[in-house]
Amino acid sequence: MFYLLITIFLNVVISVIFKVFPKYNIDTLQAIVANYVVCVITGSLFIGHIPFTASVVHENWFPWALLMGAGFISIFNLLAYCTRIDGITTSIIANKLSLVIPVIFSVFLYGDQMGISKIAGIALAFPAVYLTTRVMGEDHKPQGLFWPLLLFIGGGLLDTLMKYVQFHFLTSADSQAVYSIFCFATAGTIGIILVTTLFLLKKITFQWRNIAAGICIGIPNYFSIYFLIRMLNSNFLQSSAAIPILNIGILVASALTALLLFREKANILRITGLILSVIAILLIAFGDK
Repeated sequence: MFYLLITIFLNVVISVIFKVFPKYNIDTLQAIVANYVVCVITGSLFIGHIPFTASVVHENWFPWALLMGAGFISIFNLLAYCTRIDGITTSIIANKLSLVIPVIFSVFLYGDQMGISKIAGIALAFPAVYLTTRVMGEDHKPQGLFWPLLLFIGGGLLDTLMKYVQFHFLTSADSQAVYSIFCFATAGTIGIILVTTLFLLKKITFQWRNIAAGICIGIPNYFSIYFLIRMLNSNFLQSSAAIPILNIGILVASALTALLLFREKANILRITGLILSVIAILLIAFGDK
């Protein structure tokens, strides 16, 4: 339970930081790249040593770390792009609804049970997520489906990959911590190459406030992934229940934080969505009992 709650808390912290980016004119790409560098440093300090040794390339999880690192920075930037192009409502819906993909894979890959209660909870999650993320005042013009659909598929596959690697390769707390560091290192390396290229082409300009923003994101971001892996490895819940509960929990906590800290309007749709989210969480969590 502790790993679940701390993971939800850290994700809310990251959401709050992202929400204030426009106020300080933060370049999202530079901040994201700096965040991954900070994640690597934070992780190395946390485990007490620098894990970059030649022997690591022979670990069975190493290729997966490279793949997931590329997925990290791709999905993070895709989320930012989708939010800018299609609006925050569309991007959040697409991102959170992706929980259905790892749930389906968990049934086939790990033999998780799918009872009536769990099916009902997952089905209820769709209107719950939609209603909770309704933001009044946005432009309601017709939007393209390509980027939200890509975010939906990418986010779901990334969560599925996380569980697959944890289930097959990450059997100890040390391997889980080191794996997280290499995922972030891969994402950071890709990001540094991209930012350097854009800087040389004079498409962007370097600003220290973007680095500061990256530091603010990086520390909670590292531990959000680390505790996510610990949660999945704790067997607190079945795979098909853990990720949906985490995603909806983050959604509910973020919505409540927005209401309290940013005074977002608590319209009837958002309140209804929060209630449905709680019911969905209970159905999914206790569908195994």
